[in-house]
Parts: sequence; structure tokens; C-alpha cells
Amino acid sequence: MQVIILGSGSPIPDPERAGPSTLVRTSIGDLLFDCGRGVLMRAAAAGSGAGAFQALLLTHLHSDHITDLNDVFTMRWVMSFSPNPLPVFGPSGTARLLHATEAMLEPDIGYRLTHHDDLKWRPSAVVTEVGSGVMLDQGTVRVTAAPTDHAPVRPTVGYRVDDEGRSVVIAGDTVPCAGLDRLCADADVLVHTVVRRDLIEQFGLPRLTDVLDYHSSVPDAARTAERNGVRKLILTHLVPAPTPGTEQEWLDQAAANFNGEVVLASDLLAVEV
Repeated sequence: MQVIILGSGSPIPDPERAGPSTLVRTSIGDLLFDCGRGVLMRAAAAGSGAGAFQALLLTHLHSDHITDLNDVFTMRWVMSFSPNPLPVFGPSGTARLLHATEAMLEPDIGYRLTHHDDLKWRPSAVVTEVGSGVMLDQGTVRVTAAPTDHAPVRPTVGYRVDDEGRSVVIAGDTVPCAGLDRLCADADVLVHTVVRRDLIEQFGLPRLTDVLDYHSSVPDAARTAERNGVRKLILTHLVPAPTPGTEQEWLDQAAANFNGEVVLASDLLAVEV
């Protein structure tokens, strides 16, 4: 397996960091986790694209994690030469989101159907709403979901991908919780969204400090990895984005709580599993 961080950013637009999105390359093809701002641009740079995704898996429906759902949905359609429904997995509410996305795109769908004689079908998705348990089992690939805790955002899920004896966990946005612990048990790689509590508290603005109660800090994520025997921790969705020269601070905070390898994500970081 290979993990490629397509977007290591957050809701705050950043010229260097696309929105939250992770590509996991498996023996059955590419699995896309979340689809934040700029996802298809980064996927193109990684040699992938909407038509190649074996599935899109959403951790939750916060806007920064689904910003470019419309782009993935549309490009899957117009770049395919026969009907190619997009398989989508996500928490309760995902089907409603896909229906709303299609409705929003209705004018565009009409334009394209009218203009392209060889485009005789509409875009479509096959949606599976998940909560806990194995939700994809194909070849040597098994994907398991478990509930996470990003309250008041409910429900939210994390995912574990197992393939040929290797394992990757995608935590999504969450505080430490039992569901995430179950996914992380003895995993090779944990991709975890994190915030810097020490920096955010210095700003003192309620709109910013509010994020602390439903995201994991760097030490939180590190302790989750250590508690569950994870071998490599990738820190992503970095809030605030590290300023040049401060990257080691993030690594040091994690290393103080985790004995495995720590990697600070940047866009298009590729990690072999």
C-alpha cells in the first residue's frame, strides 16, 4: 500500500496546502478519503483522478472535507466513456448530500447532455451509509469503519484499510475515543488530523479556541498512536499551518508522547506502507 496526502490543509485557504484529502493506493486501486479544496488538482499530480477512484469515503460532512465533492462527481461523469457510478461511503446523511449535490449541478448537467451527443447518461453515485464494521471487502482489501467523536458534528467515522498484511487508519476529525482506538490497534500507519493547542490558545479568539474541544491536539494524536501500538503517525489537517522553520516543534510535541515514527504532512507526501 501507499498513502498519498493530497491535501494537508484545513478550512483556512492556504496557497501551499489543499483541503483535507488522503489517497490510499491498494491492490484493488485508489481509495479517496474526503475531498477537500483542490483534491482533483492534487490527484492529477499523483497520477490519479476521479475516474480511477475505486471509492470515495467520507469521514464526516463538515464543509472543508467535502468542498470539492461536486468536482469529483462531475469529472467522474464527463471523463468516463460509459456509465461509471461513483461509489461513496460515509456517515448517515451522505445520501442526502449526494442528492443535494446533484440538484445543485442540475443546470450544468443539462448543458452537458445537450451539448455532447455521446453523453447519454446522467452522473450517478452508489451511496452506502456506514457506522461500524466491515463495509468493503474485495480481494485482499478490507475496509472497516468505526464511530469517532467530533461532537457536535454527528455522526462521524474513521476508517481502517487492511491489505496484504498492512494497515492504514484514517482518523478524520475527532478527539480521542474508543472507536478510533479499535481501528488503530497494531496499525502500521495512522493519518490523524491535528491542531496546535498551545498556538491557538495564544490567539484568544472564541472562533478559534472553539475548535479545541472537538479536535485532537498533537499530543492527543500521539497518545492515541502510542496506546494502540501504531508504528507510524502522519500529522495532517494542520491548524494553524506551520510557518517555515517551526516544523520541528510539531514533531517534538508528538515524539514526547509516541515512540514510533512521526511524519508532518505536506501536499503530495507519499508514504510506503
